[in-house]
Amino acid sequence: MTTLLSALCGDDEIEALLSDARQVAAMLAFERALAEASADCGFIGADAAAAIGAAIDGFEPDWAVLQVGMARDGVVVPALVKQLRGTIAEPDGAALHRGATSQDAIDTALMVQLADVFSVYEKRLSGLLDQLEALAKAHGETALMAHTRMQVALPTTWAAKIASWSEPLGRHLRALAALRRSLLVVQLGGPVGDGGSFEGHAEAIRAGMAQRLGLGIATPWQTQRDPIVALGSVLAQISGSLGKIGADIALLAQNEVAAVKLAGGGGSSAMAHKSNPVYAEVLVALARYNAGLSGILGQAQVHEYERSGAAWTLEWLTLPPMLISCGASLRLGQAVLGQLRIG
Repeated sequence: MTTLLSALCGDDEIEALLSDARQVAAMLAFERALAEASADCGFIGADAAAAIGAAIDGFEPDWAVLQVGMARDGVVVPALVKQLRGTIAEPDGAALHRGATSQDAIDTALMVQLADVFSVYEKRLSGLLDQLEALAKAHGETALMAHTRMQVALPTTWAAKIASWSEPLGRHLRALAALRRSLLVVQLGGPVGDGGSFEGHAEAIRAGMAQRLGLGIATPWQTQRDPIVALGSVLAQISGSLGKIGADIALLAQNEVAAVKLAGGGGSSAMAHKSNPVYAEVLVALARYNAGLSGILGQAQVHEYERSGAAWTLEWLTLPPMLISCGASLRLGQAVLGQLRIG
C-alpha cells in the first residue's frame, strides 16, 4: 500500500520486486526447476515433471488461503504446495516438492528476487557515477572552501569533494558484483539441511536448478546466515555513502555558506522564500535508518540447531525494509545530484 511517507522514503520499483506476488512467482520457479532437475537425474519421472510444469503454467494462488496458511504455519510454502498439488493428478502430484523443505523454496526464491534487485542497484550506482563524473568535468577546478569539524579549514577544489563522494560508490558497485557470485546461490538441503532426503541426488539437482534459475551452486546454508548479514552491511554502506553526500549538500546549500544551490527544493507553508534540501535530508535519515537495521539483521545470524523460526522471522522483518531504503537512497541520490547547481 502506498503511503504519504513512502512517496518520500520508499521505492516503488524495489517494493514491486519484493512483493508477495513476486515472491510466490519465484517459489513457483523454484518448484519448476526442482522438478525438472529431479527428472534429469531420475529422482522423479519425466512425466511427473511435465505435469508439474503444466500445473505451474496455469496456476493462480488463492491468496486468502495463503494468508491463513502463513498465520498458521509461520511460512507460506505448505499452503502453496497444497494448493498447487491439488491441481496435479496423482501419482504425479506426489512428486511435487519431493525431498525439499519450506526453507529451500523461501531462500532460493529470495535469491531469485535479489538478482533483480541487484540489477536495479547496479544501474542506479552506475548512473550516479556518471553524474559525478560529469560534475567533475564541469566544475572540478572550481575552488571550494573545505570545512573540518564544522569549521572553515583551507581552500580545496570541487574535484576533491566529488572524488570523496564517487570513490565509495565505485567500491559498492564492485561489492555488489562480488555478492552476485557469493550470495546469489541455490538453497537445497531438505528438512534438516544435509541433503539426505534427495537419496544421493542432491548435488546433481542443485546443479540443474542453479542452471535453470541463473544462480550459483552452494552446499546447504540454511543456518549459515553470514552472507545475508554481509548483504545488510553492504546495503548500510551504500545508504551511508549517500547519506554523506546528502549531509554535505545540505550544509553547502545553507544560506550562510552558499557554495551550492538546489533547483526545485522543498517549499515551506509559512516562508515562501525557502528552498529546503529535502532530498539531501532524507538521504541522511535513510543512512541512519539502514545503519540501525543492519545491527538488527546481525542478530538474525544466531540460529538454534538446524533451523530457527525466530531468527528467520527477524530476517524477514528486517531485510526487505533495508533493500527498499537502499533503493530509495540511490533514487534520491540521483535526484539531488540533478538539482545541484555549483558556482
